[in-house]
Amino acid sequence: MAATLNGLLLPVLVFVLFLTHSASGKHSRLIRHYKFDIKLKNVTRLCHTKSLITVNGQFPGPAIVAREGDRVIIKVKNHISNNVSIHWHGIRQLRSGWADGPAYITQCPVQNGQSYKYKFTITGQRGTLWWHAHISWLRSSLYGPIIIYPKKNASYPFPKPHQEVPIIFGEWWNADTETVINQAMQNGGGPNVSDAYTINGMPGPLYNCSAKDTFKLKVIPGKTYLLRIINAALNDELFFSIANHTMTVVETDAVYVKPFQSNTILISPGQTTNVLLTTRSQPPTARFLMYARPYVTGSGTFDNSTVAGILEYAFPNSTAGKFPLIKPVLPALNDTSFATNFSKKMRSLTPPPVPQTVDRRFLFTIGLGLNPCTTGQTCQGPNGTMFGASINNISFVMPTTALLQAHFFGRSKGVYNRTFPDNPPFLFNFTGTPPNNTRTLFDTRVKTIPFNTRVELVLQDTSIVGPESHPLHLHGFNFFIVGQGVGNYNASSDPSKFNLVDPPERNTVGVPSGGWVALRFKADNPGVWFMHCHLEAHTSWGLKMAWVVLNGNGKSQSLPPPPKDLPSC
Repeated sequence: MAATLNGLLLPVLVFVLFLTHSASGKHSRLIRHYKFDIKLKNVTRLCHTKSLITVNGQFPGPAIVAREGDRVIIKVKNHISNNVSIHWHGIRQLRSGWADGPAYITQCPVQNGQSYKYKFTITGQRGTLWWHAHISWLRSSLYGPIIIYPKKNASYPFPKPHQEVPIIFGEWWNADTETVINQAMQNGGGPNVSDAYTINGMPGPLYNCSAKDTFKLKVIPGKTYLLRIINAALNDELFFSIANHTMTVVETDAVYVKPFQSNTILISPGQTTNVLLTTRSQPPTARFLMYARPYVTGSGTFDNSTVAGILEYAFPNSTAGKFPLIKPVLPALNDTSFATNFSKKMRSLTPPPVPQTVDRRFLFTIGLGLNPCTTGQTCQGPNGTMFGASINNISFVMPTTALLQAHFFGRSKGVYNRTFPDNPPFLFNFTGTPPNNTRTLFDTRVKTIPFNTRVELVLQDTSIVGPESHPLHLHGFNFFIVGQGVGNYNASSDPSKFNLVDPPERNTVGVPSGGWVALRFKADNPGVWFMHCHLEAHTSWGLKMAWVVLNGNGKSQSLPPPPKDLPSC
């Protein structure tokens, strides 16, 4: 049985209470149990019915709801022919890397008929995160929210909202997404785009045959609502706006920020943003459209359509449905100035533990490249080439054995090597005219660092195919965004402008189109941690790598052995 929250199904929690003991006395912790059955269900959108891969027959999938400090156990059972793994996006997974979820990085996938229990403790986190499939393009339909409430007797740093509403952006594909990406990988061209964007699984009235599939947010005058916004779209950053209403941003990636107001927010795939929406004191005789549309900086194909929902004030006589619809105004598709200004408004609410000094500095170039066609046929990339993507000119090759297992048991030979470069292998004008040779090296390389290393990582966009914004996600850690700029990073002058006082803390960052971003984090979590672009097309082309953080001293700084039910390859 499930409860409904504004069109999004939330599971009834099944939990067990047990007592633990600490030096300061007794305290209780909840264990929250969930069961995820991966199964097919016929779902109709855009007058097209397809057999969709779902969790428990729900699209979007069920919410994980917990409090900071809770233990969460999710049993995933695979009832479909595809291999599956689930990633709990943004959960720190402190010493629980076996539960992180990316296929062939921390685990082998769960095969048909198999099950696996993901077990982790939510430590020092509260807010909005999300979960999704982490193998090929299955996250097109396998995703849902993670809602973490503060500890009991702890409160939000803002007035308690009247209601909390998940807003999840996704994409609808009439075609099978596995066929879409497999064809693109074979022909070397860009993959076909989706048929619609969705809000909580619904495309809305601007698409053909979709008026009945429209998300409606019904509100009461004079109330404040907390919108928990998640971008689960496969390949697009999105602008979001509600006509004639202003939102107050209070949290990003489950970290409180200094509140600021905006008529529009920008959210990249993988990111979450909590906003407060205060309704008008008197009910207006109008309804208000909420729009989400892509922010586009690259030269590839994209869906320039708009998903719409409706904000509707409650009326006792049920006449609201006859009121006119007011449209919001969104930035232009390529409004990089808005993106820059929006990101500059982000500041941590309380002073975070930013590393003031660093032990290792890295410069990673990221972007697209072009490789010769090797299939014996003319490929569909520019001038008969194949699209590729890379970090420091290395297109990551997925192994067939999980990296974490190979690392833990000391069997890296033939699985990966530790020669990932600290800096680009050759220098050029990264945001200017590209070099003649744009080929990438295909390999499975990792960067190994000792426990507690204080890392400074500069991510530099490149213009080999064209400058483009890239949402980079780092597993296992939050990082601090201490600086960003346009053009090429200057190691001599740019660090003097870093914000080491109140920078935003995130797990996914939009690397500026034609620019750079500087991150700092402390490698205090042993294991193997994936880092990749959250545009699935770019990830498929190789824009990904992995960090290996070695064990520290003693049990508390070491990765425990794998669970007995860890899937095998």
